[in-house]
Amino acid sequence: MENMSFDSRIITYKKNLHNFAIGFTKDLDDANDLVQDTYLKAIKYANLYTEGTNLKAWLFTILKNTYFNSYKRNTTRNTIITVTEDYHSYQLLRSSTTNAGVDTLIYDDINKAMNMLAPAYSIPFLRFFEGYQYQEIAEEMCIPIGTVKTRIHMARKILKSKLKMYDSIAV
Repeated sequence: MENMSFDSRIITYKKNLHNFAIGFTKDLDDANDLVQDTYLKAIKYANLYTEGTNLKAWLFTILKNTYFNSYKRNTTRNTIITVTEDYHSYQLLRSSTTNAGVDTLIYDDINKAMNMLAPAYSIPFLRFFEGYQYQEIAEEMCIPIGTVKTRIHMARKILKSKLKMYDSIAV
């Protein structure tokens, strides 16, 4: 197997990677995408692979990290907003006690509060809200991870003080 090219060697683990990916995604199409992304990263970072070490374990690590960094974030983001035809009592209670006008006012107040934040606070806060990890935000902004955590904490604190009139509203 050592005589085979790197690309040929990684392809031999396709079935194993696919089965592993299905365990994470629980969906055939998502598993196929995850394996494809794993192969792209493996080829892109082939220079980081140390010959003689366990290639299969290296590929599985790439797959696992890719899932946790991308697919889980996207899945979480997609499951927050759901469209449903089933109305439960808690949904009916909320819809019967508020109206679009109240929701618009709340939305406007949130936007005003967000616009009052300095970009140093609003950017990390929005990235975190979008599902990015602290480390990803730190790398994007070229600041230490501790600074990212502090800025997100401060943004929450400022927003909470600006929006304290909504403390009693149940979401």
